[in-house]
Amino acid sequence: MTIELVRPESPEQHHSHRDVTGGWLRPAVFGAMDGLVSNFALIAGVVGAAGAGQGAVLAGFAGLIAGACSMAAGEYTSVKSQTELMRAEIAVERRELARNPVGEQAELAALYRSRGLDAELAERVAAGLSADPEQALRVHVREELGVDVDDLPSPYVAAASSFGAFAAGALVPLVPFLFGASGLMVALVLSVVALFGFGAAVAVMTARPWWLGGLRQLALGVGAATVTFGLGHLLGVTVS
Repeated sequence: MTIELVRPESPEQHHSHRDVTGGWLRPAVFGAMDGLVSNFALIAGVVGAAGAGQGAVLAGFAGLIAGACSMAAGEYTSVKSQTELMRAEIAVERRELARNPVGEQAELAALYRSRGLDAELAERVAAGLSADPEQALRVHVREELGVDVDDLPSPYVAAASSFGAFAAGALVPLVPFLFGASGLMVALVLSVVALFGFGAAVAVMTARPWWLGGLRQLALGVGAATVTFGLGHLLGVTVS
């Protein structure tokens, strides 16, 4: 007779999550899309007004450099201001914990009661968490501000992500003209592929249908470039 031993499953089930608070994804996505769309629209406008040539290359480089620097500066200032505001509010909570620990513990107990714990358990949990001032600070800040004290967004990460992504996106429609392209067709094809591909990649990263993300970004980019090309073409006809 054979006895098969069944090993009980471990009660600990660990799984990992992707970084959703590091401050890099939003500026990277925004920068890449903005660089691709705005620079293709800019180049399309120049080509529509004056044709392909040195002017398109200069416009493309100017759009790349100016846009990347502007995006990086804007992201740095935005995230820096947001982080400073968070730190100021964290300091307020730290002072309140030092000035009125009993009241803050009661506030924490009330919060847990509102979330379904019975009064006695809520009081015990609040007392246990409040025993360590730093732990109490983390809990209060997370519950009241929705912020992790140890994981505030970095303005440097946001600025670098935005700069690099914008430059990469803006380079796509510029590349054909660096190799002597005489029209918009090659740049258009590359930009369409990049728009759809990047939109699809972001959609997959955020658990959305890849085709929906690709088509959405493609429609937005082509629409912006069409408007700019049309205005450039009209301007060129008027000037001539």
